[in-house]
Amino acid sequence: MEDAALLRPESGPGLVFTVDFITPIVDSPEDFGAIAVANALSDVYAMGGVPQVALAICGFPGDPVPKEVLGRIFRGGRDKAAEAGCAIVGGHTVIDPELKYGLCVVGSVDADRALTQDRARPGDRLVLTKPLGTGIAAQAIKTDRLSATDTERVVASMKELNREAGRIAMQSGVRAATDVTGFGLLGHLHHLAAASGCSARIGAASVPVFDFTHDLARQGVVPGGTAKNLAYVADTSEFDAAVDEPTRLVLADAQTSGGLLLAVDPADEANLVAALEAAGVPVAASIGEFEEGDPGRLRIEA
Repeated sequence: MEDAALLRPESGPGLVFTVDFITPIVDSPEDFGAIAVANALSDVYAMGGVPQVALAICGFPGDPVPKEVLGRIFRGGRDKAAEAGCAIVGGHTVIDPELKYGLCVVGSVDADRALTQDRARPGDRLVLTKPLGTGIAAQAIKTDRLSATDTERVVASMKELNREAGRIAMQSGVRAATDVTGFGLLGHLHHLAAASGCSARIGAASVPVFDFTHDLARQGVVPGGTAKNLAYVADTSEFDAAVDEPTRLVLADAQTSGGLLLAVDPADEANLVAALEAAGVPVAASIGEFEEGDPGRLRIEA
């Protein structure tokens, strides 16, 4: 369940490889392109790597999507990749009934220090670097139930690169990491804990969430993927009775271009949080810790 493949060449730095693409979740072609690229590059940052070069992947349904719109998507992606210092040097397009766009990325990494998912230890603290709720927000955008101001906030979060969070993680004693994307916070935490042979505990009230998210969840504005995520972790999660169903759905919300989830020694936690805050990372929230216990088992307290 690693975020990217790790290659150790006989000489030179390690390499990380990943591929990711998404369907549109916003109306603006440029924003869609930028979000798709930030989402794809996130897997490299989650491994502690630096994106170097990428190939674009695009499926589009022919005439219903004008070439001008495709050009705007590609420009939005190109500009976001350039912000990351990653060149998009080519790619491949196919006719597809559903529009989708993303990248195949190659990055460099110190292979001996890569942030793989199997290095967390009992007692390590969990730090999250972006708020949850983008999946629920995307569902609300599709049904015109999110204000323009809130839409702008969510789009800005999804376009935010995890570059600084990844850089600081490598400098601040982080032992293991993943990014919070399609499986939601609980799904990705389950994978992280299982790989490391630990259980994990989080406090629901400590998890940063967009302020409109819980209300939307209570109204049933929840994508199908989020509900499937909650079912996916049902057998390995123990919820306090005070953690209601909408909150559980938010914790399982399927994210696009979410933050990094970092496992850090308690002695390094304060320095990590301070460095993230100083760098302007969206949030630097301490949300729980790893424990001795059944690998992958989660305990969610109110």
